[in-house]
Amino acid sequence: MVLCRRNLQIHHKIAADRLLRNAYGNRKLACRAGSRPYGSHRADPQALEEIKENAMPFDFKKEYRELYMPKSKPQLVEVPTINYIDVRGTGDPNEDGGAYQQAISVLYAVAYTLKMSYKTDYKIAGFFEYVVPPLEGFWRQDNVDGVNYSDKSGFHWISVIRLPDFVTKTDFDWAVQTAAKKKQLDCSSAEFLTIEEGLCVQIMHVGSYDDEPASVAVMDEYLAQNGYANDLTAERLHHEIYLSDPRKTAPEKRKTVLRHPIKKA
Repeated sequence: MVLCRRNLQIHHKIAADRLLRNAYGNRKLACRAGSRPYGSHRADPQALEEIKENAMPFDFKKEYRELYMPKSKPQLVEVPTINYIDVRGTGDPNEDGGAYQQAISVLYAVAYTLKMSYKTDYKIAGFFEYVVPPLEGFWRQDNVDGVNYSDKSGFHWISVIRLPDFVTKTDFDWAVQTAAKKKQLDCSSAEFLTIEEGLCVQIMHVGSYDDEPASVAVMDEYLAQNGYANDLTAERLHHEIYLSDPRKTAPEKRKTVLRHPIKKA
């Protein structure tokens, strides 16, 4: 994806330039071909070391705000093809020690194995440091139009964490095997998943997960007023992106991106 890589290059150049200015002092420094880089000024060795240690990791939430930081009113978005780590299952996500909670453990084990791969002997082509993206989920229920939040035991879910574009299936397979061995955890349920959601409507829901129907109703009203309709199918699913840690955030303050695939009415 050319646009993605160009954004990454700009991101890292800005971070590097800022650190270099700090290392050499806030002088106007030339770096022309044939000249001594940054003039004759000597750099602070400690500051130069910070260039390696403190360059900001790529944060998908900040770089792709249109996907992760919608407003609290509905908006349309064209979601590109994205690769994920996924684990599938059924049942109540709130069940203590249940399948959903086990799936989350597997997702994060594989995700952090890939994130920290640069500190191992395994090298991923094109790797850059990044923040592990937020947990996401695709949800459906049999014979239900939309989501019935009162019957959580009937959920079919696909829990996912986004992968950077440079992670290949081969890299993914290495991470699954490495995570299983290092964490003594069965990671065989993890899959490499590619999804192209296409045209969607989304909204930032602030509040308890059980209060999501109110935000979904706002999206539905927006669609009806603008000539669109939900396109929820077995392949195009109700999608949630969890921006708040439920262990640390009160229910009324939790932020969740709600997203539905849509079509022209």
